[in-house]
Amino acid sequence: MTESRYFPTSGNTWDKVDPREAGYAPDKLAAAVAFAQANETPWPRGFYYDDGRYAPNVDWNEVGPWSAVLGPVRERGGSAGMVLQNGRVLASWGETARADMTFSIAKSYLAVLAGLAVDDGLIGDIDEPVATCVPGPLFADAHNAKVTWRHLLEQTSEWRGELFGKPDQIDHNRLVAPNADNSRKGELREWQAPGSFYEYNDVRVNLLSLCLLNLFKRPLPEVLRARIMDPIGASKDWEWVGYDNSFVEIDGQRMQSVPGGGHWGGGMFIGAEDHARFGLLMARGGDWNGQRLLSQAWVDAMWAQSSQQPNYGFLWWLNRGPHANKAAPETAVYALGAGGNMIWIDRDAEMIAVTRWLPSAKAPEFIRQLIAARI
Repeated sequence: MTESRYFPTSGNTWDKVDPREAGYAPDKLAAAVAFAQANETPWPRGFYYDDGRYAPNVDWNEVGPWSAVLGPVRERGGSAGMVLQNGRVLASWGETARADMTFSIAKSYLAVLAGLAVDDGLIGDIDEPVATCVPGPLFADAHNAKVTWRHLLEQTSEWRGELFGKPDQIDHNRLVAPNADNSRKGELREWQAPGSFYEYNDVRVNLLSLCLLNLFKRPLPEVLRARIMDPIGASKDWEWVGYDNSFVEIDGQRMQSVPGGGHWGGGMFIGAEDHARFGLLMARGGDWNGQRLLSQAWVDAMWAQSSQQPNYGFLWWLNRGPHANKAAPETAVYALGAGGNMIWIDRDAEMIAVTRWLPSAKAPEFIRQLIAARI
């Protein structure tokens, strides 16, 4: 049991485990790593193509006046990643400490912050309307007044409006899946009742972030650092930044609301090693070496199947439904970010894999090879 409860100390020092001792064939494990290295995303290192287009917008077929990048964009590194077995490093490659953009993995960090708000009693019931805790114009009309915290976490809120210059319409008809057809993305469609329709919508996720900021009354990066990242020994290099126009005033204090990704720039800039620590905390049910940082009940809630989408929980992806990786167990969960960023958690096997810049269409094969490497 001691082996299964290893936690790395602060800094970049990790215990390593020999592949054979961990039950992996070294040659097959090396082949899986080589596959990840050989399949780096085609996105340019600076995220802009020679013609000036922002790579994510090209992938998502996003054009027009709403597609402006509002936050910082920084050049990325190359292929990188880590594989943990029982918390120890089984394999690593590339610049694992480099703080790169991580896009929608930030959503899963937001889900954890929502859990802290629940644990602290700031949210009494996730099925109560958000307007109960967050008064003001955001939820003033009859439609938005029905939006609950659960709806925002499951991406079923159908909230309508504009936030930081981006209307919810910008992500109407958006699909998130390998080789998804986003030819109709941004076309206005009829809004459904809150809770009745799933749609991956970054404006509404950014709304959740703003609502949590209103609860904590403290910048969310500060809350995350104090409550999660510092206790798990994460580096000081990661940061979470918002848009030039996402500053708000709460109780007389000017604060920046942060987005749930890098869709329009900004978001989390973080390294694979910090992701791995975060993934290990989640795999251990919110406990870090005997210190309870997040309730087990909230971890379970995040990874429960949502009402409208079989492979989605609370801003975490589940290995279920038609797009599930058949080589992996249904209990596997993962945080996913555009451009090829992933934190994969196989709780049954005590295995965590962090990949940087491995396209989502290639990630299932990487995971398949990892699993096949087990002796």
